[in-house]
Amino acid sequence: MGRKRTVGGFDIPKWAWLAPCVLVPVVLLNVGVAWLGETQVSPLSFSFLKTKARALGAYAAHRPACMLDAHPPLEPLIADAERRHGIPSGLLRALIQVESETRVHRISPAGAMGPGQLMPDTAAMMRVEDPFDPAPSIDASGRYLAEQLRRFRDVRLAVAAYNAGPGSVNGRVPRNGETEFYVAKVLAAYEHTRPPAPRKKAPEKAPVAQAAARKARPSGAHAKPPVAPRVTTPVKKPAPPPVSPARAAPRLASAQKA
Repeated sequence: MGRKRTVGGFDIPKWAWLAPCVLVPVVLLNVGVAWLGETQVSPLSFSFLKTKARALGAYAAHRPACMLDAHPPLEPLIADAERRHGIPSGLLRALIQVESETRVHRISPAGAMGPGQLMPDTAAMMRVEDPFDPAPSIDASGRYLAEQLRRFRDVRLAVAAYNAGPGSVNGRVPRNGETEFYVAKVLAAYEHTRPPAPRKKAPEKAPVAQAAARKARPSGAHAKPPVAPRVTTPVKKPAPPPVSPARAAPRLASAQKA
């Protein structure tokens, strides 16, 4: 039997004394993640304790340098990462907006870190020393997303792989109660962050045709249309009637006498 201690006349078993020793570190860890990581997590959550502890360690190593030098704006970093890794314009921005709401120091209830919410193992795989440093963190998120786009050749599946891991995507979005809603949120945000499609322009008239149209157009609102000039055709006179030989002989004789 376990040893008992008597407090106020009551016998308390040994495990009851050990319970606070176990609960207090868990509560402090979750409270630290919720407060420093700007997230919501239950104080009595026993999930992802190891990754949350690693995230708090990375935060403690990052924070002193961050207090001396402010972070740059995220928009240029996101746009550069999209161009550098061939990601459709606006897709990485939508993903980061859903992941962290563009908060640099966010820690998720699962221990994901930074703007793109990199898990500690993913950050180590992508060779990111400080997941809370926006430039390398966003670049790593862009590289990881670009890998999924090349692998699946589908935006929906690539976004699902970013959330659940590529091994969980077998030709369709996993139905695990989280990823399907995550993909819907990213695609909805992508509709607002993607650039609008270019409008088709009407074909322009040739310069010669435009000049002719301006000349033919009346200068005033009440101008009369141009009148075509009249074309007169010459009237042919009727030819004289032919003279018979009998009548032409006396005329010829008279002409010779003269």
